[in-house]
Amino acid sequence: MTELPTTGTPHPLAAGLDSTRTLEFPPGFRFGSATAAFQIEGAAHEEGREDSIWDAFCRVPGAVFEGHDGSVAADHYHRMPQDVALMAELGLDTYRFSTSWARIKPGDRTLNPKGLDFYSRLVDELLGRGIAPWLTLYHWDLPQALQERGGWANRDTAYRFADYALEVFEHLKDRVTDWTTLNEPWCSSFLSYAGGEHAPGHTNPEEAVAAAHHLLLGHGLASGAMREVADKEHRLGITLNFTVADPANPANAVDVDAARRIDGAFNRIFLDPIFRGQYPTDVLEDMAEAGLERHIRGNDLEVIAAPIDVLGVNYYNGELVAGPTTPPAPDESLVFASDRGLPRRSPIVGSERVGRAWRDLPRTAMGWEVQPGGLERLLLRLEEHYTGPAGIPMVITENGAAYDDVADEAGFVDDSGDRLSFIDAHLRATHRAMEQGADVRGYLVWSLMDNFEWSFGYDKRFGIVRVDYDTQARIPKASAKWYAQVAASHRLPARR
Repeated sequence: MTELPTTGTPHPLAAGLDSTRTLEFPPGFRFGSATAAFQIEGAAHEEGREDSIWDAFCRVPGAVFEGHDGSVAADHYHRMPQDVALMAELGLDTYRFSTSWARIKPGDRTLNPKGLDFYSRLVDELLGRGIAPWLTLYHWDLPQALQERGGWANRDTAYRFADYALEVFEHLKDRVTDWTTLNEPWCSSFLSYAGGEHAPGHTNPEEAVAAAHHLLLGHGLASGAMREVADKEHRLGITLNFTVADPANPANAVDVDAARRIDGAFNRIFLDPIFRGQYPTDVLEDMAEAGLERHIRGNDLEVIAAPIDVLGVNYYNGELVAGPTTPPAPDESLVFASDRGLPRRSPIVGSERVGRAWRDLPRTAMGWEVQPGGLERLLLRLEEHYTGPAGIPMVITENGAAYDDVADEAGFVDDSGDRLSFIDAHLRATHRAMEQGADVRGYLVWSLMDNFEWSFGYDKRFGIVRVDYDTQARIPKASAKWYAQVAASHRLPARR
């Protein structure tokens, strides 16, 4: 089993790294940004697009903050050329976006030429501005028609995803080199089918473990199909979101076991099948009642372990976890703190509970601890136990923070004291990990612009560019102007 953290005290790097040094990033290190289709595009029912699970979920009373939805979002579908021009002004060399399954293949029936054409035009705009497109095939917008047949809890969805992925690949592989199959399958399985926080909003542990396995199977099937027609320059990968779970009291065996459970249910349940072709024994035991092992058939694990060329790393924060102080009732489901900083149900059904403890660290508007040292630790762990032995580089495909932005009369947000500092500290953590041998090739800030933040609607703002939702004006924040200088110079200036 992969070594677990051994301390529950704040890591020396937890509150930030030495900011007095000017740091140099190597030539070729990528500086870019990331978005997701449903969060920015809008045009929810234009030119052939039909409902995704998120369109349906937004209509459920109380599911999304103040009933917000993605019907307009940041109106990127109509403003795409201007948005790409803005990326160029900021000096970004890479843009990671997702294609909408519900737009390209409405109802998962036949290809929609107008939907495909939008992404073809986006790719051409990016290339025309010298920006490398990085395409994510699935960022949570499953066609609602497939959810009505069981969604990711239905094994057939993995095969439907592989078909969709190959069709998009065939249409855009001549111009897109970097491909991600799935974004954060933890969220689209556990948070969506057990936690109830994300679409489709279910709270069934059995569905969640089925979805987790089928998402991994879909990744493997899609990767294999694309690999058969890919050229040498294509890079295929997957993006996982990670936590760094520390036991509140490392001398307490119950707390240590709580950290092990979180690490297994969050990190290793995806890492081990992809890199080792097997689920960890302890994870299978933890999820035995929910039935994870029942979903493994034939050569599934061999398919899931199809070689990848890059691992996308999404990191926002770690967590301090503890076991129960009193024995729970026998029928209580284990509860744990999700990566979004909220207690959620887990498919790990048993007699223990896992709770969150809090450290004396600053927090974002999401309530998440600001813990850049966790990113350093994560990258070094991945390099030692997973990516390094496989010879696979990493790219940080999401990292960023929501804060309660205050705009001036011109709409400008001076976020130099919070978001800018957050990004600076995490870039320093990345650089420190690289100095110690982690093979990290790029950093893509989340997010390019303010957008629909899932169940939080438009209440939380992650963008380095402010969106005025009344006028759809884009106003770069202080963090955007600073990030542009970093991207142009490959230098992280000293901050005092």
